[in-house]
Amino acid sequence: MNTSGELFVKPGWKFLLSHPAHLLSLGFGSGLARKAPGTFGTLAAFPIFWYLAPRLTDGQFLLLLVGAFAVGVWVCGITGKALGVADYGGIVWDEIVAFLLVLFFTPPGWDWALLAFALFRLFDIVKPPPIRYFDSNWHGGLGVMFDDLLAAGYTLLCMAVIKSVLM
Repeated sequence: MNTSGELFVKPGWKFLLSHPAHLLSLGFGSGLARKAPGTFGTLAAFPIFWYLAPRLTDGQFLLLLVGAFAVGVWVCGITGKALGVADYGGIVWDEIVAFLLVLFFTPPGWDWALLAFALFRLFDIVKPPPIRYFDSNWHGGLGVMFDDLLAAGYTLLCMAVIKSVLM
């Protein structure tokens, strides 16, 4: 049930494939994970990044992220309405786009990638201020997308501080 007590559709593969918006917002199926769909959505960003980053210039990659964010506002809104829950846990396009941004600025190496992943998941789950405010007060697709953008910002800030101390 959602917060108003209405039943919502529990998405499965049929729902995922019923509309292109659901396919994207549910992270190509990664959001259908029974446990920790946000973590699986974040993990889905890795192969996307590894495929795109060497094929695009920095400018093209950032432009793609702006477009992916804008599309995310639309598709996450559509899927949230169809499910009856604006920010259903399986909607993970927000994690994918935000973590792609994090990966873009993450120094090379598995150690940095794992640190970025851990920090992003921490900030996405804990939602320190003002993330919690926007998560609670901004609704629809923009609300879904924006709080993860803030989690990405916290992650990048921590990564910059850690990098400056270590290097």
